Amino acid sequence: MPRRTPSSPRSRKTTERPRRAAATPRRAASKSRKTPPKPPRPRETAADRAARAQRVLALLRAAYPQATCALRHRSAYELLVATILSAQCTDERVNLVTPEVFRRWPDAAALAAADPAELEEVIRSTGFFRNKARSLLGMARLVCAEHGGRIPDTMHGLLRLPGVARKTANCVLGTWYGRNDGIVVDTHVGRLAVRLGLAPRARDGKDAERIEQDLMELVPRDAWTWLSHALIEHGRRICTARSPQCGECPLAPECPSAGRV
Repeated sequence: MPRRTPSSPRSRKTTERPRRAAATPRRAASKSRKTPPKPPRPRETAADRAARAQRVLALLRAAYPQATCALRHRSAYELLVATILSAQCTDERVNLVTPEVFRRWPDAAALAAADPAELEEVIRSTGFFRNKARSLLGMARLVCAEHGGRIPDTMHGLLRLPGVARKTANCVLGTWYGRNDGIVVDTHVGRLAVRLGLAPRARDGKDAERIEQDLMELVPRDAWTWLSHALIEHGRRICTARSPQCGECPLAPECPSAGRV
């Protein structure tokens, strides 16, 4: 029987992956031009933070010596109404709406008797107008029932009014009555306090309670109201939520976030 010879192996196609081309000079140059990450700042002690806070205050004083509330008002009643309307709305829009509000309802007694539908229509452009109308009517009625039509000048009295939380109460007490019982923490103040590293206990810029406590520990009491208005003005002009102008910021030398946001 003839001996079988092993058959030759079938030829198999081998697919070779193309080798990666070497980095071109242009690509290599682009990599080398990338800005290296900034090294982390050393941990700041409480004493260092307190000293830096005073330097931040001095820079703010120089930039915004006359900072004040942007809401136009002529009385505690008008300021309270404007502040309630400013929730989720710009001050510019509120200032366009309040002249008609004050013309129709010049005091708490007139507002307490307002027709809800008419009030809603007048304040519609400020947003959330139904909720705001309920708050304004409830506030005016309680002010008339318990305070003789006068806006209370205490934190306790203000916080009992519908539509009034601590931010609004701080604004009325500090701006109209000249009482520094707290610091107004709105979106601008919250954002800047965190960026400036002056609210170490805050979870983020919306953590108003912790931000207020941290700022009150760092800032002298007689500067609380002014500080709120100065930070709000700075947040609108320079340290905006998007694309802050760090190159033009007078606080940049004392700001740990300068060039990093």
